Amino acid sequence: MQSTIPRAPFCSIVVPVLNEAKWIDGFLRHLRSVAPQAETVVVDGGSCDGTKSIAKALADVVLSAPKGRAAQMNAGAQVAHGEVLWFLHVDLQVPPRALELIRDALTDQGIVGGCFRLRFPSDAWIYRISDSLGNLGVEVFGFALGDHGIFCRRTSYEQVGGYPLLPILEDAEIYRRLHRIGRMTQLPAEIVSSPRAYEACGPYKTTAVYFLILALYVLRAPIPWLYQIYRRLRHDLR
Repeated sequence: MQSTIPRAPFCSIVVPVLNEAKWIDGFLRHLRSVAPQAETVVVDGGSCDGTKSIAKALADVVLSAPKGRAAQMNAGAQVAHGEVLWFLHVDLQVPPRALELIRDALTDQGIVGGCFRLRFPSDAWIYRISDSLGNLGVEVFGFALGDHGIFCRRTSYEQVGGYPLLPILEDAEIYRRLHRIGRMTQLPAEIVSSPRAYEACGPYKTTAVYFLILALYVLRAPIPWLYQIYRRLRHDLR
């Protein structure tokens, strides 16, 4: 007799959100068009603008979790069913055939996860510096940020204990931890990230702030200290 138990999806996409009503509808429709076989798990951190209601019409799973990307992504991973976990921000545009590219990469059993190359859609030179620095961070220093679209095997995610509960750079930290237990790969396809954070505070100053924080991170500065610097610099930008 054929089993009636549904087969687990190859990939679960975990999306942390907070007050993203402007973006969530278009983003989830985009995921349905480019990755229809994936399970989508939206984790709301306490939105007050209708984000959660919009997501319920389009995502496979919608749940609430304490505010904070690390806590939200861990909550999503806990209920996800996929063999592979893919963590995406709501303001990203993923490349065509993304799931196929991930599947192909993970046929190598020595690879535990990876990410995509980053590109901002603007042609301004400051954005070429920003996305080039991000890609260089992956290739040379072995860490990726969340806008690179980090993915990994579920078993590897569990082995490193999920995302560390940090105020910033939780994505860089899990990428490095995954790298310690196996190989991580940066796929050549580009994921396109909205420049909204740069535009809100100014692309030149924002790039300088991010560069300073990441340079200090590479030099092993303590993350709580980096967070205090980040908060002060962001406040000065505004």
